[in-house]
Amino acid sequence: MSSYIMVIAVLLPMIGGALIPLLPFSKRNMMAVYIEIIVLITSALTFMLIFNRPVDAFVLFRFTGQLSISFRLDAAGSVFATILAFMWPLATLYSFEYMKHEGHEKIFFAFYTITYGITLGISMAEDIVTLYFFYEMLTLVTVPLVLHTLSREAVLATRTYLYYSLGGAAFAFIGMIFILIYGNSSNFTPGGVMDLSRMGDNTNLLLLIYVICFCGFSVKAAMCPFSGWLPKAGVAPTPVTALLHAVAVVKAGAFATMRITYFSFGTELLRGTWAQYLLLALAIFTIVFGCSRALKETHFKRRLAWSTVSNLSYILFGVLLMSPLGLAGALTHMLSHALMKITAFFCAGAVIYKTGRNYIHQLDGFGKKMPKIMVIYTISALALMGVPGLCGFTSKWYLAKAAVATMNPIGYIGVAAILVSALLTAIYMLTVTVRVFFPGKDFDYESISDVEDPNWVMILPLVIFVIVMFVVGLHPQFMTDAVSSVVAASF
Repeated sequence: MSSYIMVIAVLLPMIGGALIPLLPFSKRNMMAVYIEIIVLITSALTFMLIFNRPVDAFVLFRFTGQLSISFRLDAAGSVFATILAFMWPLATLYSFEYMKHEGHEKIFFAFYTITYGITLGISMAEDIVTLYFFYEMLTLVTVPLVLHTLSREAVLATRTYLYYSLGGAAFAFIGMIFILIYGNSSNFTPGGVMDLSRMGDNTNLLLLIYVICFCGFSVKAAMCPFSGWLPKAGVAPTPVTALLHAVAVVKAGAFATMRITYFSFGTELLRGTWAQYLLLALAIFTIVFGCSRALKETHFKRRLAWSTVSNLSYILFGVLLMSPLGLAGALTHMLSHALMKITAFFCAGAVIYKTGRNYIHQLDGFGKKMPKIMVIYTISALALMGVPGLCGFTSKWYLAKAAVATMNPIGYIGVAAILVSALLTAIYMLTVTVRVFFPGKDFDYESISDVEDPNWVMILPLVIFVIVMFVVGLHPQFMTDAVSSVVAASF
């Protein structure tokens, strides 16, 4: 029975979302209730699966041989599914208020809800074919979300997003074909599925294919040189940018790199090779590059977007260390970053929604007029810096510990990059805090007399995220124990 629940959890938001434009809601509130109920039921079903994972897989459709669309929720997939199931209902609640004046709400919420089901499909994919299928669908359903405002900037951003995503998918497709040819199975298996006896003298070719496949999936994780689309996508409504930058799209890319590294190609084949070191170098470069770009960016949401570029490569760095500690660091940062960054983006969205201001130099004095939003933003900033007592510290500690444990020069370089990144993060995040709370003694508060905090619909999700950040930061044992069990099941 539990295997059927997997299919229901994936299909319910997809079908329910597709019906939104067709249903004759007499009032906007009725549409909001309908959407929230679908999302809450989906999250409830997902949590049922997480705490009682089904033993058997469910084959939804079989093409031929090992080519099928099939679901199986394992320990690693449960981490990604937890992020989605916890955050999506709160993000949807926030979106109801934000989208009041954006227009075309039915179309927006249709794709927004469908995206939930498709992303769950990625988390529950049993094999590389299913993962790739839903990965491609994720691109298709998020394109209309980026395009939503239909402005010239939105059109250009959508075009860039589509080009990058389709190019990355082509690279990932090459990797999938080689996994099907050289693997004993297409299923995700701890330790990998590659049959070394089939390779002959083709080991270097297979390593090249791994690099190509990793880069293909890392397009959505915005690793350099494939990060250009992410800041441009910030022209979309904030619920979309939070979805792209914190929860669904970028985490799908990071999760896919975990899958191919630990469950398809296998670390036994990859560890200590030129392929590992090349990709580690790219991830380390991206950590520092993203922070550097965030430091010089004056647009509020684009600054957070470049911050995302940097933080996603923390996750990729942990994945590429190819050790139990590295995977633990990647998973903990995947959880922590989702919390921290969606909070920061929603704070930026609240500012834009209430004031229409987009640039950091326009935020002087907002701390007095929007105290709730700005205090919450500051907490997310401290968490992103890695301040002890908040969730970001735990994940960064794991990553640094894993890098040192490699006893490898490139690991030490990675630790240095994390430290430099922490310093730059403090500068570009707290610059905003200083401006909003300390605008100067001669500042004219009458110039921002129209500024105020949003209502509870926007505030409630942010308060919940902050509480969880503190709980995870002060009592990390639950998260670390859960991650340790996932790591144990992955080696």
